[in-house]
Amino acid sequence: MAPARDGRHYLVTGWRIRRPMAEWTRSDFYGHAGELADEAAFRAHVEQNALHQQQRAGATVYAEGVAAHSRAGHGGFHLSAERNRKVHDMLRANGGWYEEDCHWAAVPQAFPQLFTDFEKACAETTIRDWYPDAWEAIHGRMLEPGQSY
Repeated sequence: MAPARDGRHYLVTGWRIRRPMAEWTRSDFYGHAGELADEAAFRAHVEQNALHQQQRAGATVYAEGVAAHSRAGHGGFHLSAERNRKVHDMLRANGGWYEEDCHWAAVPQAFPQLFTDFEKACAETTIRDWYPDAWEAIHGRMLEPGQSY
């Protein structure tokens, strides 16, 4: 909760700010999630978010046979055998486990109806950059020089 003009406050987002709080400035933050009326509203928001994260711990089921797993330090998707057979063969993982770093992108590529436009765009970029041969096979065209890492 950061003070703003006219006695207003915002819920702000920062990362690895190493200075004492008294020295923080607006440029230390990269985003905000709206205005907060007071400290009570801030505490209520933090408690709500903590409960949300606690309830999400473990698995989030996107659809039958498609689950996202989140664990301390790592996670990814697990697909049932039936769902896994629908993943493009150049992206398919034996056993249906797709780690969160880059292989996860195979899941929204195979099941776009389960994901947001943002998630699908991130998956598209990830496949293009990390699996360019698969991207070309899926799209039926060659990448131009500089279109992927």
